[in-house]
Amino acid sequence: SLMEQLTFFHDHTVMILSMITIMVTYIMMTLTKNKYINRYLLEGQTIELIWTVMPAITLIFIALPSLRLLYMIDEINNPSITLKVIGHQWYWSYEYSDFSNTEFDSYMKPVNEMNKNEIRLLDVDNRTVIPMNTQARVVVTAADVLHSWAVPALGIKIDAVPGRLNQGTMNI
Repeated sequence: SLMEQLTFFHDHTVMILSMITIMVTYIMMTLTKNKYINRYLLEGQTIELIWTVMPAITLIFIALPSLRLLYMIDEINNPSITLKVIGHQWYWSYEYSDFSNTEFDSYMKPVNEMNKNEIRLLDVDNRTVIPMNTQARVVVTAADVLHSWAVPALGIKIDAVPGRLNQGTMNI
């Protein structure tokens, strides 16, 4: 649901930017072809008020959905499962600490061991499994250098920083 909301926000913002671009292009084309000058357009308090207030209203139309989306992404409900992800130099370690301390490492598959339907640089030997329709908390850290743990289809991307725990939630 978060990725769906991110897509809606992207479409909303692109629509606003498209309207602004089309309007500015039309005005510029009209000004280059029009030889007449309206003196009320050049020195008027009304037009200055309009071109000051309209960008502010446009920014509000972009900012309010953005703030709502930021709070939705940062909201952590009562998670049913916690997944701890530790980034290492060439692999990821996963820990399910809620259930019998299950830990495993996940390495990228070498090219010579891959099947035809597997994607190079994305398929791993041990995949992590998270149940559907449950609120899951992901706690991410790094052991050595900066990493970035992401699942684009779920709209989640968390930076892994050594010595710091970052968390996010997802609902599949």
